[in-house]
Amino acid sequence: MPTGADYVADAVALGVDEVMIDRLVRQFYAEVRLDPVLGPIFEARIADWEPHLRRMCTFWSSVMLRTGAYHGQPMPMHARLPIDGAHFDRWLGLFEITARHVCGPAAALFIDRAHRIAQSLELGIAGSRGLMLRTDERLPPLTLPEGASS
Repeated sequence: MPTGADYVADAVALGVDEVMIDRLVRQFYAEVRLDPVLGPIFEARIADWEPHLRRMCTFWSSVMLRTGAYHGQPMPMHARLPIDGAHFDRWLGLFEITARHVCGPAAALFIDRAHRIAQSLELGIAGSRGLMLRTDERLPPLTLPEGASS
């Protein structure tokens, strides 16, 4: 798997372009919406999917092709979600399956970046909850107040 300093050149050589990113994002979130664990979390927060999909395409374009087009702040949005390490595992599992189906030889590059992003988000969410995770620890389930729902 290409991991050199210029992974963008490697990504482009493997066929990564805006069309591939769009296909990956749309297929992945179609799977997420059908997932019995992740689907309800997203559906409770996203009323209009098209802007979210476009934002995710811009995000992945910035990650994979270094376009610099994404200017969002994902941590505050994710920190409020009722998620834990198992949710990240499920997200990554669906992402890996989708990337392998959509991206061919470039899948490994997408999967590597997804793991890095998930790890960063998980550590950031833990910190926002006042937790300091060791490298072998995962984000524990969020304890909701009595009577509260996600």
